[in-house]
Amino acid sequence: MADAKAETLAKSLKDKWDAAAPVYDRLNSSVELRFGEEKREWFSRASGRILLVAIGTGLDLPYFPPERELTGVDISPEMLKIAKRRVDPGSGNVRLVRADVQELGFADDTFDTVATSCTFCSVPDPVAGLKELHRVMKPGGKLLMFEHVRSEIFWMGPMLDILTKLTRILGPDLNRNTGENVRKAGFKITREVNVYLDMVKLFEAVKPAAVKPA
Repeated sequence: MADAKAETLAKSLKDKWDAAAPVYDRLNSSVELRFGEEKREWFSRASGRILLVAIGTGLDLPYFPPERELTGVDISPEMLKIAKRRVDPGSGNVRLVRADVQELGFADDTFDTVATSCTFCSVPDPVAGLKELHRVMKPGGKLLMFEHVRSEIFWMGPMLDILTKLTRILGPDLNRNTGENVRKAGFKITREVNVYLDMVKLFEAVKPAAVKPA
């Protein structure tokens, strides 16, 4: 029964983002204009084998270092079709894979860097998704996130709670406590930067290296 419920939810998410794919770029154009340079600086820190989660239509691809080895995953085939057109064959090795962040098909300890961009506002079980990223990241690896989160401003947080009842129908939740979720998944946050008030944030976190037995 649980597996059937999970499959139904995954299909619902796929269908939702498939439907959003044709208008996704227009809906996010203001985000790219406003925060593009912040994302470029942040994601330039990515190195080694890179996993970009929820690549969408590939709007974030130009923000990563040239000659990178990057795997982009998304639950939506329609998003990936558009992203494929943005892949520059001369700018490094880029691979696109259809996958659910809550159940990635990669081996343990595969990636040096994992990046997300407004991703964990939409993952149904964010802690489960972050634990999966923790699993596929190498010990000592780096997590780079650009995310919008629930504000701690006394009047803003409750307003975002109310708005989320509407926004989650078509897209993201606006009231996720992403910093706390990152910690619950086993990461150690090394930097947390407010980009807009305390609602849009940059997170840098690491997967602690395994402690060898004495």
